Amino acid sequence: MNYIGSKYSLLDFIHKTISDVTGYIPGDKFVFADLFAGTGVVGASYRKEGCIVISNDIQYYSYVINKYYIEGSENVDVSLINKLNSLDGSEGFVFNNYCAGSNCGRNYFTDENGKKCDAIRIKIEEWYNQNKISEEIYFALLASLVNSIDKYANTASVYGAFLKHIKKSAQNQFRLELLPRVEGAKGNVYNEDINQLIKKVSGDVLYLDPPYNARQYCSNYHVLETIARYDNPKLKGKTGLREVNDQKSKYCSKKTLESEFEDLIANAKFKYIFLSYNNEGLMDVETIKNIMSKYGIYKCFTQSYKRFKADKDENRNISGNETTEYLHCLIREC
Repeated sequence: MNYIGSKYSLLDFIHKTISDVTGYIPGDKFVFADLFAGTGVVGASYRKEGCIVISNDIQYYSYVINKYYIEGSENVDVSLINKLNSLDGSEGFVFNNYCAGSNCGRNYFTDENGKKCDAIRIKIEEWYNQNKISEEIYFALLASLVNSIDKYANTASVYGAFLKHIKKSAQNQFRLELLPRVEGAKGNVYNEDINQLIKKVSGDVLYLDPPYNARQYCSNYHVLETIARYDNPKLKGKTGLREVNDQKSKYCSKKTLESEFEDLIANAKFKYIFLSYNNEGLMDVETIKNIMSKYGIYKCFTQSYKRFKADKDENRNISGNETTEYLHCLIREC
């Protein structure tokens, strides 16, 4: 997925830094927590290396993806994918609320792709409710649907708005593609507020990748949230936003950010804590250093990387195509 804040391109930097600081190497079965998990690329990479991963995100679509990546162990029969792809389209919630042909006034998907998405989503739920598939296979199929449909969205990377005319990639006929299964020890996945969850979990390495700015993920990915939940929410406004107040992150507000972050660090029962944060975030380097230094030995590492595509598309006062990623480190004093 083309995802705000994705660490896919920074995985080598993250792994090398954590290994250099902790001494842990692939094969060591340490407990690694990824508690702002997003699309799960960091947690999944550590599961592959033999870690026991704890994953969490307040967004349900993220929970779905990580249930498959971090807890999944069953192989999905390819015949299930073929059956889903062979379904005729259905005029369900996606078509009726996100496609122009329903006269809803929104244009997130072509009519054909919206109907196909509905048919697949309905069938996955039906199979699960009739005990024709296990919970693991249910999440595998649902995660694959969320990931696949995103490639056909008629948006400029996020769902804050749709495009007036159908772009080329959104015109392609939608096909469900199975996400690859991640081999490794089975971890645990949560869908909770991180500041509450942190009081209940513990381990060796805690990796934090919170939102950096005021853009709320619940607003930018609300369509994927609805497809994942398929809960027929009441939508509002031109963009069809679902009710998101219970998912708004306090890490996106200057008023609450620093107190939330310090509360998180103070309650974290991990020897090593790493925080990904860039040079354009709401918290500056000195603020982060001052908070983390209260609880142990502080270090900081940096890496330049290309800016997320949508940042260049929006009308924002940004110069340059690169930004600097900071990986702040805290070694807790025992």
